[in-house]
Amino acid sequence: MKLYYAQNTRAVRIAWLLEELGLPYEIEKFQLGSPDMRSPDYRKIHPMGRVPALEDGDITLFESGAIVQWVLAVHGNGRLQPTVGTKEFAQYLQWFHYCEGMIMPPINTIVVETILLPPERRNEANAKRAIKLLSQMLTAVETHMEGRDYLAGDFSAADIMTGHSVTVSREMLKLDFSTLPNLSAYADRLLARPALQKAWRL
Repeated sequence: MKLYYAQNTRAVRIAWLLEELGLPYEIEKFQLGSPDMRSPDYRKIHPMGRVPALEDGDITLFESGAIVQWVLAVHGNGRLQPTVGTKEFAQYLQWFHYCEGMIMPPINTIVVETILLPPERRNEANAKRAIKLLSQMLTAVETHMEGRDYLAGDFSAADIMTGHSVTVSREMLKLDFSTLPNLSAYADRLLARPALQKAWRL
């Protein structure tokens, strides 16, 4: 397998997954925003010129959730997901998809309005609205995590998906977690995992 990767992106999720599973992979690293990501050759791999993308034999995927599901289905041997039909599996599906449906949209807005755009083009109202929305989205995870170590029983790919979004919110965006004690402990738990530590450092 070959992973196309840049630091501080969703590609961290895929590196984290591959490390947790102990699967061998080749990596091609980009600097975020590099012109190489917009080259015609790379756009044949990822039409938007973004990361992650994964090549696995003659299969190429470029959506992080789809990559995670593919890797688990083909290479996971039942690891990192609960048994189908159980209550834990239902929670797993919920929180696997919650990150992209609910958490990442406001994160994307915050990143654009506070990091990517030059200061003269930033919209403070958009950023404030997105921060408020992100806090609301994380509060649902905070409530769910009461009395739990992970989102769906044991550590699973749901933690790689939504857990990554939680750690980004705290570590990169510096969102105030003082009123989110369950999430703060959860983020600490995830960040202590060697596989995530390696994925962040690649």
